[in-house]
Amino acid sequence: MRIDLHTHSNASDGTDSPAELVRNAAAAGLDVVALTDHDTTRGYADAIAALPEGLTLVTGAELSCRLDGISMHMLAYLFDPEEPELLAERELVRDDRVPRAQQMVARLNALDVPVTWEQVQRIAGNGSVGRPHIASALVELGVVASVDEAFTTDWLADGGRVFVEKHETDPFEAIRLIKGAGGVAVFAHPAAAKRGRTVPESAIAELAAAGLDGIEVDHMDHDRPTRERLRALAGELGLLTTGSSDYHGSRKTCVLGEYTTDPEVYGEITRRATGAFPVPGTGGA
Repeated sequence: MRIDLHTHSNASDGTDSPAELVRNAAAAGLDVVALTDHDTTRGYADAIAALPEGLTLVTGAELSCRLDGISMHMLAYLFDPEEPELLAERELVRDDRVPRAQQMVARLNALDVPVTWEQVQRIAGNGSVGRPHIASALVELGVVASVDEAFTTDWLADGGRVFVEKHETDPFEAIRLIKGAGGVAVFAHPAAAKRGRTVPESAIAELAAAGLDGIEVDHMDHDRPTRERLRALAGELGLLTTGSSDYHGSRKTCVLGEYTTDPEVYGEITRRATGAFPVPGTGGA
């Protein structure tokens, strides 16, 4: 059983539509895929409508969080998307994305980079605008060779020349909100140091004490020693360990099913969740 619990569609910063994503997941030989767009659930309906027979969809989201000035992401699985507290927080984070992106475009213009807001809007389409869309604009203009190259301190990385902070949820509050909506909380790529500063292991222990369910261990941004260290830490703290591709379509090099989650861990996630249930495919559209 092949299970990928972290993917993105163009409802946020992926390039596949939700329907394309689930069809591609089935073609990649996955049995279960989670749709975890940034701070939004807008892709659910289209993904469910197109869900191929034999593929199960786990509904979720990746919540933008910040702890002691360090950006981090919390994967929320199988929560009730209409629960009012978590819905209000997602909307607050999502609504702050537009003025933040506009400020980053202005900073690029001040550096004589001719990115326009219209260009970024075109790339984002109906998705929640974010740094990857601005990075794609820089690639289009030939300023950088790849999206990854845009995420350096020269450009868009945390603390970079054009970086602008946005509203992000306190992770302890995120856990409370996810649990209140019947969901399961997993800390995404906790040791992805190439993305910027990471929270210390002491903070992960505090999050575990506050109800964190698991940590994403098998991920492209974790090398083997890091994965081994995180797996040992999860064992000490009684946390679940997941594996995922963090697929973004053509925007990143990761591929569906590159890393996967153990079926027993998936079963435990579904047992803990009370806000929603996995959706089995019935043939799709």
